[in-house]
Amino acid sequence: MEVVELPLGQVLYESGGVLEYVYFPTSAIVSILYVLENGSTAEIAVVGNEGIVGISLFIGGESTCSRAVVQSAGNGFRLPEKILNDEFYRSGPVLQLLLRYSQALITQMAQTAICNRHHTLSQQLCRWLLLSLDRLDGNELVITQELIANMLGVRRETVTESAHKLQNDGVIKYVRGRITVLDRPGLEQRSCECYAVVKREYERLFPAKIEA
Repeated sequence: MEVVELPLGQVLYESGGVLEYVYFPTSAIVSILYVLENGSTAEIAVVGNEGIVGISLFIGGESTCSRAVVQSAGNGFRLPEKILNDEFYRSGPVLQLLLRYSQALITQMAQTAICNRHHTLSQQLCRWLLLSLDRLDGNELVITQELIANMLGVRRETVTESAHKLQNDGVIKYVRGRITVLDRPGLEQRSCECYAVVKREYERLFPAKIEA
């Protein structure tokens, strides 16, 4: 396992490509994107210091139909595929931990799909901000509205409108690609139930981490 820098915009793996490593972000956030034939993308999950990027390596495939891109720069650990799989197939604690995380990630993906179909863009934006904050230290995100629009699969103008409303309500402050959350309870109130569902599932599956 080696420490690696994860700069903004780095692609960790591409749709259809063979995965050679898994990544454990420590201070970075990685977006898992679904890629359409025309090149359009939409985020289906985010991974930060709670998880692992590249679960398809140990759940039955060497490739995946998604793309992993660093959405918030930072650091992490990188581990070759063979070493992870050797440990996985020992059927010990690592196996149980990785399967639990896979279940949590699948829950996040499913809830994202439901959210994108049934909830307003403002609610989706609040959910996205909360999920990202949970994977960082502090209350600030370094990200542009254009990148958020790409993650949510919507036009930049609609993100700008929703962000301005949150700023006018005193929930966030947005300046030059930096979003600072000023009122987290207010952000949670404006989000849909999807954030709470995902958070409860992570807490249920990883109670020791929460207690620590």
